[in-house]
Amino acid sequence: MTKNERTFITKADFMLHGGDYNPDQWLDRPDILADDIQFMQLAHTNTFSVGIFAWSALEPEEGIYKFEWLDKIFDDIYSIGGRVILATPSGARPAWMSQKYSEVLRVNAARVKQLHGGRHNHCFTSPVYREKTQQMNRLLAERYGQHPALLMWHISNEYGGDCHCNLCQNAFREWLKEKYNHNLKAVNDAWWGPFWSHTYSDWSQIESPSPNGERMVHGLKLDWRRFVTDQTIDFFKNEIVPLREVTPNVPVTTNFMADTFDLIPFQGLDYSKFAKHLDVVCWDAYPAWHNDWESTADLAMKVGFINDLYRSLKQQPFLTMEMTPSLVNWHKVNKAKRPGMHLLSSMQMVAHGSDSILYFQWRKSRGSSEKFHGAVVDHDNSPNNRVFQEVAKVGKTLEKLAEVVGTNRPSDVAILYDWDSNWAINDAQGFGSDTKRYPQTLQQHYRTFWEKDIPVDVITKEQDFSKYKLLIVPMLYLMSEQTISRLKSYVSGGGRLVMTYISGLVNEHDLTYLGGWHQDLQEMFGMKPVETDTYYPNDRNAVRFRDKSYELKDYATVIEVNGAEVEGIYQDDFYADTPAITSHQYGEGKTYYIGGRLEYRFQSVFYQEIIKELALEPTSDITHGKGVSVQVRRAPEKDYIFIINFTEQSQSVTLGSTVKDVITGEELTGHLTLDKYEVRIAEKQK
Repeated sequence: MTKNERTFITKADFMLHGGDYNPDQWLDRPDILADDIQFMQLAHTNTFSVGIFAWSALEPEEGIYKFEWLDKIFDDIYSIGGRVILATPSGARPAWMSQKYSEVLRVNAARVKQLHGGRHNHCFTSPVYREKTQQMNRLLAERYGQHPALLMWHISNEYGGDCHCNLCQNAFREWLKEKYNHNLKAVNDAWWGPFWSHTYSDWSQIESPSPNGERMVHGLKLDWRRFVTDQTIDFFKNEIVPLREVTPNVPVTTNFMADTFDLIPFQGLDYSKFAKHLDVVCWDAYPAWHNDWESTADLAMKVGFINDLYRSLKQQPFLTMEMTPSLVNWHKVNKAKRPGMHLLSSMQMVAHGSDSILYFQWRKSRGSSEKFHGAVVDHDNSPNNRVFQEVAKVGKTLEKLAEVVGTNRPSDVAILYDWDSNWAINDAQGFGSDTKRYPQTLQQHYRTFWEKDIPVDVITKEQDFSKYKLLIVPMLYLMSEQTISRLKSYVSGGGRLVMTYISGLVNEHDLTYLGGWHQDLQEMFGMKPVETDTYYPNDRNAVRFRDKSYELKDYATVIEVNGAEVEGIYQDDFYADTPAITSHQYGEGKTYYIGGRLEYRFQSVFYQEIIKELALEPTSDITHGKGVSVQVRRAPEKDYIFIINFTEQSQSVTLGSTVKDVITGEELTGHLTLDKYEVRIAEKQK
């Protein structure tokens, strides 16, 4: 995707607005269903995800199908100009299936079969479940594949979890045989089998990690997580076989997630692998706005990081498949969005590359676990309450942004995120059990660029490095020789590479490199880390950098310099006055090594120097104070500029040139005042 190209990922040239619609819960209330169609128009919505948990309504008994209600929903939505994202219902199977085919039920890590209930309580390996999902999906594709309302396929829902049944144990062993070329010795070598006498003499002895002693064999745990990702993807691929056959031109997606409390990428599956099999990446965004442990701006920075990761997976716009217009029901505290926050949070998603704002849910359920989860239509069944009106305001705004759809966010800066490395470092019985915080560390390096309005791609180790002027690789604990080679080529070709403490310590099998740090890394950086010191929570040190002192906590690396320039030194402890930060010319490029976890004030100064050297520019000429974010999406003929105030106070921004307000049409120049949570969207001709 080039800087000026538009890619219509859903074949729609408008912003999608709507969300999860569950008419199957209201089939005995035609008056409610009629209200829905009226309210959809009042809310300025146009797209609805249907059928996600509707298996029991579609097939109430085995082989007995009821599609008439869904026929009417398709027709009714299309009658108002709407579109349908049709879901396959595999995320929650009907009770008759659990009763008749017990193999579809998951077995937990303690080898106990789970009872029917909840959702995603199914075995991905089960031949019966795979057969049943394909049967259902083929019927859906044949019935609705040519319906003009069908926009895309929503495959299952929020894939996650694992199963430890005998079927999955056998599948794991077959996966290992393929990975290790049927060589059991290779498995023992990769997993360091002699440790605690964990050498296997027969494939049948290998089992998935159990709750007892599961930390013993790190290679086993790492490969199990890889297998779970691959098996989940294989289940997904099985689901879409009939969809690709019957509707080859209808795009497919499934909704990715984030871990909500810290707002970091979902850890259960390697999305870098999964994304390759999707036409469109989407995710379900549920930040805990207005929490009491961080500022709104700090939380917004984390949202921006995940947006940029999921956008970068396919280097194209993404979809916001779920967000709440008000509150959720599963945080520790379920606080409502304050007035203005819904528009602000929606426009942040669009500013970072989303071509949709879709909600969970359209209408609140009357019962069960999600009856108090936020929705567009509340239990009052009224379009006149605050939340509904704020949704309508978002809809009106999105209608003004059709030219934004499909546009790109080019970047000269990339941060490398790796699921494998995060799994491995979390298993590592070393360092600090509570202070590893790999994703959070990446977000802190991202923060400087987000605050300075410099776009960032959050990429994975298989993606192209060469197009970036700056590549930042914090805490990449697991680093294969292939990755090291690619980094070496990047730097020698002229790239700037920043690396930190606890990087490059183990290979892809979580085995340490003998002889210390890998020789190629030593050459690239002109130094080697010889010792990693881990601090207690109250321990502190300091690093002197550019004649100023910066606080250090958690980790410090003792460094031996072999040609690198010393940029900063430790001030305390037994390594006082020794190198803490280094730089090194290598080939046509340059490397930097940051030996300790330093306060954000250091990162801001450190990266500002590199920003200046590389002439990395913000994407607009707007200046502002802390807590305001300016993000740009570039259409072929104009830039769309999103100016967002993430603070609790009014903020003044200065426009470097005249722009036009997209919503009001007025010309804007000079100074502009943003109220609390206010968003202004401007366009600027190129």
